[in-house]
Amino acid sequence: MARSKSAFVCTECGAQALRWQGQCPQCQAWNTLVETVLEPSAPAAGSRFAALAGETSRLQPLSALEPREEPRQPTGLDEFDRVLGGGLVAGGVVLIGGDPGIGKSTLLLQALSNLSGARAATAGEGTTAKAGMSSGGVIYVSGEESGEQVALRAQRLQLPPSPLQMLAEINLERILHTLREARPRVAVIDSIQTVYSETLQSAPGSVAQVRECAAQLTRFAKQSGTSLILVGHVTKDGTLAGPRVLEHIVDTVLYFEGDTHSSFRLVRAFKNRFGAVNELGVFAMTERGLRGVSNPSAIFLSQHSQQVAGSCVLITQEGTRPLLVEVQALVDSSQSPNPRRLSVGLEQNRLAMLLAVMHRHAGVVCFDQDVFVNAVGGVKITEPAADLAILFAIVSSLRDRPLKRGLAVFGEVGLAGEIRPAPRGQERLKEAAKLGFDTAIVPRANAPKQPIEGLTVIAVERVEEALEQLRAL
Repeated sequence: MARSKSAFVCTECGAQALRWQGQCPQCQAWNTLVETVLEPSAPAAGSRFAALAGETSRLQPLSALEPREEPRQPTGLDEFDRVLGGGLVAGGVVLIGGDPGIGKSTLLLQALSNLSGARAATAGEGTTAKAGMSSGGVIYVSGEESGEQVALRAQRLQLPPSPLQMLAEINLERILHTLREARPRVAVIDSIQTVYSETLQSAPGSVAQVRECAAQLTRFAKQSGTSLILVGHVTKDGTLAGPRVLEHIVDTVLYFEGDTHSSFRLVRAFKNRFGAVNELGVFAMTERGLRGVSNPSAIFLSQHSQQVAGSCVLITQEGTRPLLVEVQALVDSSQSPNPRRLSVGLEQNRLAMLLAVMHRHAGVVCFDQDVFVNAVGGVKITEPAADLAILFAIVSSLRDRPLKRGLAVFGEVGLAGEIRPAPRGQERLKEAAKLGFDTAIVPRANAPKQPIEGLTVIAVERVEEALEQLRAL
């Protein structure tokens, strides 16, 4: 029998090194090389890596191929369906990750309960499944909890009785055997880091095991038409544990955001082959599980009894949904030679850039001030259209003058002091008007051609012009 060899494998990209070193030579990540036992030989490729189609692939002109609309399977949770792009797709693989205890298993158990209940009702009416969809029921595969623990959670959530099938197993071969026999419509693997394959000698959760198990489960989903949902652990940095190739294999990648101490949960789509990326779903954690929030803008807007300095309302765009988020800033005299620059929910590098632009083009000096910026509600804003709101909040706090009530802004600020447009400006303005805002300062390129009822739009081109308009309000 051949001896097993060991190598140091990067947990981010899967690259191998002969010895340990602090930085991965391939992806340049730090402290990601882990010693892993290499397999002495691999099984025959014919059984593990058979083609998806029964016949050999052949060249075809693209114009001869007829695309078809993929049927959607609603989960019964509107916010979850929004993030997925309308529902689950036959043969689609979804990877969902998040911090421990944030609600991944709770959300999936609620969705599976709705799906199995809908399936039972459909079967009672004698309706057949659509073409391309698997004809079985719904299966929940748990590798971290026993069946009794899952049943206890379902009882705590007061879920109605449903024909949901439960399997407590971590062996990949047994899981695939059960799935092939049952041919479910939807299957959940909770979690992919606990599953192991007998063909590999490494421990569950290692790079080789995660990659192999995810590839085999994905291949099964594509061949059978089963909608597969994989639950993934996250590292200390908040990224999915295991190699980055795991995100490339699946069709959709979802992340849970928000603080575990808060009652609100945010689910964001970072990759979706069947829908919009950067889509956001907002949930509220209750005694009976996660409930969708119909008006998420109310979460991200603080309720002040009177106007306060350092607060500005931003109209941001998350996927296809416009949201109004309150951006707060605190500017205070620094007691150290190196003033602090801290941002929560916003990019810290852009904060330093905005301070330099304000100094250079508007004469606003903050080099001797500590500047703290925060996005209310725990939401993470990555789009550059938040620049103008951050700038206004900083100026308001520095001068200790509250902004006009009912003011909402958006716009990207460039290094030359120009204010650049943001996508979907009309939708942002209509959302602000619907929520009762009466004034908006926006880039000139986003000025509406037709007036919006109840909303006064002020279009600006430069930073200094925007600050002049702000003083005039």
